[in-house]
Amino acid sequence: MWPPRGNAPSRPGPPVKRTRRAGTSTLLLFVALGALVAASLAVVTSVRNDRTTRTAALPSTSSAAPPSSTSTTTSVEQPPPPPVDPCAEKIAALPLRARLAQLVMVGVDPRGPADALAVVQREQVGGIFIGGDDVGLLSAGALAPVHAASTLPLTVAVDDEGGRVQRIEALDGSLPSARRMAADLSPDEVRAVAQDRGLALRERGVTTDLAPVLDTSGQPDRTVIGDRSFSADPNTALGYALAFAEGLHNAGVTPVVKHFPGHGNTTGDSHLGAVTSPPLDALRGTDLVPYRHLPRFGDVVVMLGHIEVPGLTGGVPATLSPEAYALLRGEFGFTGPAMTDDLGAMRAITDRVGLPEAVTQALAAGADIALWSSGGRITEVLDHLEGAVASGVLPGARVDEAIHRVLTAKQVC
Repeated sequence: MWPPRGNAPSRPGPPVKRTRRAGTSTLLLFVALGALVAASLAVVTSVRNDRTTRTAALPSTSSAAPPSSTSTTTSVEQPPPPPVDPCAEKIAALPLRARLAQLVMVGVDPRGPADALAVVQREQVGGIFIGGDDVGLLSAGALAPVHAASTLPLTVAVDDEGGRVQRIEALDGSLPSARRMAADLSPDEVRAVAQDRGLALRERGVTTDLAPVLDTSGQPDRTVIGDRSFSADPNTALGYALAFAEGLHNAGVTPVVKHFPGHGNTTGDSHLGAVTSPPLDALRGTDLVPYRHLPRFGDVVVMLGHIEVPGLTGGVPATLSPEAYALLRGEFGFTGPAMTDDLGAMRAITDRVGLPEAVTQALAAGADIALWSSGGRITEVLDHLEGAVASGVLPGARVDEAIHRVLTAKQVC
């Protein structure tokens, strides 16, 4: 064992032992320095990598694309859908012959319902006309089964103006003539008279009265128009005709204003032969004046007369003249049904053309309702009309236009 350090003399240790200690210390120093350097390098590298990562995450200023412009889409307003035609489906469902039948008004035997019932059941005509003097068909509900036999509302018309032209005076009393009414009554009183008459007609099954007369005439009473006109003054005639029409409307009867473009100042009588009116420009200051107020009349039918009008119809009666219907629709703006005067019993027509062809020409010219009071021949007329459509003489579009007006007036659509 070694003696205590404090008492033992100091002696140097072996040289080899000191050399190892010094080498070990140096080695440890280098290892420590190396570790320190390595740690420093690791920190620096980590910082650099972190900066690089952050830089890569940021968009490059030099290569960044400009922000894309937002494309603005202009909103284009779509046009509204076309209005639905309430009549189109009903018209399309009708065979051609049924459409044509709605465009005729045929005279029937006034003595009772048998003839009228047969006509309606056989061909489903759009309207019947009760002429003559017999009142059988206008009595005791005789028209009820005739109405019931019609698949569409049936127009039942009479000619009841007052004075020389009346239909139910034997049943419901007489009416004064238009000229007499204007002389003795106020427009309000005429309205009341017409309403009472309309109620009587409606009670008997009549739906339409071929009145009032809009013609202006100062001619003697017994001439073709004469006392059937309210006045030679257009404004007076307008006021009284409007009152008469309002009275019929109030009673639920459709008025028919007549005789476009003006029969009050013609030469001749269309019942007996051809008639001519003053030129169109002259009519604009007389007979045509009341027609400028057609919207005030409400739902009416306009009857065209068999009148040749210089400057308008080209030598043919207005009922067969496309120009006359164009005048009514254009200058006077009428959109309701237009009908003819009698095509079967007035020589202004019958001296010129036969009934089937007269009906065809009238419808092709622009009429919506063709009237013949003489009755019969309905099958012959409809056969002729079907042939005219097939050949293009009577365009199908003209038929559809006419039936559209007729069904609208009947409130079918």
